[in-house]
Amino acid sequence: MVVGENSRDEDLDVNVCKIKHLTNMRASGSDEALTLTPPKQVTLEFTLEYIGADELIEVTPMSLRIRKRLLNQEDRRKARRDRHK
Repeated sequence: MVVGENSRDEDLDVNVCKIKHLTNMRASGSDEALTLTPPKQVTLEFTLEYIGADELIEVTPMSLRIRKRLLNQEDRRKARRDRHK
């Protein structure tokens, strides 16, 4: 599933289930002060305009989700390499 935006054109693969381990004692307080912006409330029209060529929209009665067409990171890398040949 797409969980955020990247300021650059390429995709950034992340694992949202892994926690960020704090190893430096001086920096441990800076993560507590981090505030997240609330998620955007999106409509079907917005998601249709927003998605890329390699993405799909999952529509359920309660939500809209944007996800990658190829879920495996290695499969996406191979498809991108084959596309540029």
